[in-house]
Amino acid sequence: MFDSIGPTEIILIVAALLLLFGGKKIPELAQGIGKGIREFKKSVKEPEEGSEKKEEEEKKKD
Repeated sequence: MFDSIGPTEIILIVAALLLLFGGKKIPELAQGIGKGIREFKKSVKEPEEGSEKKEEEEKKKD
């Protein structure tokens, strides 16, 4: 039923986004999404590193 998205559908989606958010808001939204993705990737990597640091700090306290 939905084989692929063609150029006509992409143009309609972009036009709808422009009407809903306006030209000035779209770059801000994209930037916010980019920051969110970066933070998510960072938080996925940090627990492994963070847990090692916490264990070292706990050993130093004892």
